[in-house]
This record gives sequence, structure tokens and C-alpha cells, in this order.
Amino acid sequence: MHKSRKAVSRNVGVEIGAICSKYFLKSQHLHYGYWTSDLEVDIANLRIAQENYAGFLISHIPSDVKSILDVGCGSGQIAKMLLDAGYQVDCVSPSSYLSNQARQLLGARSIIFECFYEELETPNRYDLILFSESFQYIKPQEAISRTLGLLNEGGYILICDIFKRDTPDKSLLPGGHPLKTFYDIVSQYPLELVKDLDITEQTAPTLDIVNDALNKVIRPSADLAQQFLNDLYPLMSRCLKFLYRKRISRISEKYFSGAKTGENFKKFKSYRLLLYRQAGVIADEVPHLTHPCLGAIVNRDPCPVCRTSDGPRVTSDGFLEV
Repeated sequence: MHKSRKAVSRNVGVEIGAICSKYFLKSQHLHYGYWTSDLEVDIANLRIAQENYAGFLISHIPSDVKSILDVGCGSGQIAKMLLDAGYQVDCVSPSSYLSNQARQLLGARSIIFECFYEELETPNRYDLILFSESFQYIKPQEAISRTLGLLNEGGYILICDIFKRDTPDKSLLPGGHPLKTFYDIVSQYPLELVKDLDITEQTAPTLDIVNDALNKVIRPSADLAQQFLNDLYPLMSRCLKFLYRKRISRISEKYFSGAKTGENFKKFKSYRLLLYRQAGVIADEVPHLTHPCLGAIVNRDPCPVCRTSDGPRVTSDGFLEV
């Protein structure tokens, strides 16, 4: 399948984000943070918030799940946590750079399918297909129909991602399928809803971190680079600004308008954790939504197994130790 310009641009953006996150934040995670009420919203705490997010996500995996396909695995951090917890995990990643990062991290413990999810061909079947901030990049109908073909009987779909709210105002924040449209589409498939949690309030502060970095670091740096070009090559600078004036204007409006804030995120977006199971399993039969070796994170009740085993441990407030 030919890669579209949009897909290539998206991959490059994610790869740059991975490099910056690893170097500046000492974090391998490429997703939003989950900000608890006691965690100060500061870039120094972003890594902790991202680890909270991973723990929150994993805590909602039903206890009967053994095998998982991580769609859009990034550099493989969540996959590693899942492997360490005893799951069998394979990954999908369209980025060569991130696939190599994941292979180095996961070794022979996981198969990395280096392709777009829409292109995936494998005889393997899984108990759960995980979309952590990757569902928004795939057409919902194609994502769901392909996923149903990859699930074992009674398998699950776990989506933790951004959706668009139905609002009359225009948002400058990208990403996400319309939530109402998603609900309409998923109702057409043999799936039963197990969990639908709105975590917009807990994830929105991540945008305040991004907005702060854009306007206090990226924009001043870009202005200095532009001034440098103006001073040394004034004619070239004027020509470039004229030729690319529309693109420069769009970039400025998109990234430096101050619209990427937590409040705007809450206004225009809905960040949700959605767990579905193939139809035919009644609600009372759905297992407890916490793996026994991860601790009941939602209930802030550490699992006693984790306190005595060599497996993953949880802290006193119920989050995974990393």
C-alpha cells in the first residue's frame, strides 16, 4: 500500500517526539499523561503522568486475557510492561525507527509487525487487541472489522484514545474520530460494551505542558532562527516567506495561537477508555478487570500477590513500580 503524505508526516512527527521525549524527559512513552489530583502539572512530572497512564490502561485488562496485540506500539514501553506481567504480546508499528526501538527493547519475546494495521496479515489470533492512541489514525469500520477477524472467541477490544465532541465551534486541536459517529459505527458490530470511562479531566493537563513548550521554547527558537536568516540572507528570507506564506500562517495558527490548552481540550475532545467484548458473553461473565499481578489500581488496593512475588509490584497508592 502506498504511504500517503499525511501518513509519512505523522510517522515523522511521532519519531521526532520519541527522540525528544527520550532525550529531554528521559521517557520512552509516546502517549498522554494521566494526571492525578496530587501530581503537579509540570513538565518534570510528565514521565510520572505517562507511567500513571500506562498503569491505568493495563489495570483494565480482563483477567482471562493471555495474548495481546498492541496496535501502534510506539517504542514498545507498554508492550514491555505487559510482557513483564506475563502476557504474550505482539506489536504493530508502521514506523521503521520505532519498530527498531521496540525490537531492541523487547527482543525475541514479541513479534513486531512493521506495517500499517490495515495491511497486517497473520494467522495469529489474540484474546485482546489494544489501541493506545492509535485508533484515531484508522477508519473505525476498517479497524473494527479487521480486529474481529484477529480475535479469539470471546475476545476483547481495548481502546484508549481521543474522540471529537459534537460542538458547533471549530477546534484547532487535531485528532480523533467524532464520538457520536464512533458509537453509531460500533453498534453495527457484534460487540458488547464492558467499560466506557471518560478520563478527559485526567489527560487534559498534558496539553498545558505542550502549549507551554510551544510558546516558551519552540516559538522563541524559531524566531531566533528566522532573525538569523534575515540578517545573513535577507533576499532569500523574503522569498521563502513569500512563497510559503500560506503554510507559515497555517503552522503559526495551529501551533502558536495558544489554542492547545487543557481547557480547549476538554471543550472539544473526549478522552475515553473503551472496553468491548465479542457478543454472546453476558455482563456477569466478564472477569474482573485487573490482572492479578498488577494490583487493583482503580480501587487503590495493591494485589497481595505482587507483594510476595518477583513479578511487577505496585506502590502504596496502587500504581506500578517502574
